[in-house]
Amino acid sequence: MKTFHTLILGIALLFVVSCKDEPTESIDTSAQEVTTFYLIRHAEKDRSNPDNIDPELTQRGLGRAMHWAEILADASLDAIYTTDYRRTEMTAEPSAVKYGLSTTYYDPETLNIDAFLAENYGKNVLVVGHSNTTPDLVNKLIGDDRFASMDDSDNGSLFIVQRIGEKATVNRLHFSCNCPE
Repeated sequence: MKTFHTLILGIALLFVVSCKDEPTESIDTSAQEVTTFYLIRHAEKDRSNPDNIDPELTQRGLGRAMHWAEILADASLDAIYTTDYRRTEMTAEPSAVKYGLSTTYYDPETLNIDAFLAENYGKNVLVVGHSNTTPDLVNKLIGDDRFASMDDSDNGSLFIVQRIGEKATVNRLHFSCNCPE
């Protein structure tokens, strides 16, 4: 047994001695604020009238909106943005109530990304958009054209973008909802 321990110790020492210190990149966050964006598409909308360009949410969509508020319960939101549509407003409303926040409208077509980043520096922000505007805004926030428009049935994707200085990371999660039909 003693020989076995000596052998293990010898291998460990050989490994430590033979390993060269590789330079690692570290981000000094002590002087930089972390900005976190939570981006979702609106919940399920009422499709009963194809001519209605501003429908409300279905019962299932209302359930999903409440589910988003539960998922984001510990996100310490400081601001909530929605497009000027009932379905995005209704999706954001449970989170706005939970945090005591009012929603701010944004226009994805005219949004100045630099001003948006500066205005929300160091904050935790929920942005509710659409199947095309949500991935587009994620791409602008990360500075990379990584995400295409979402499938029209995708109401469960959550993009989490964190920015520290000029560096950005993104994670895409998907949540199913056992919401009533």
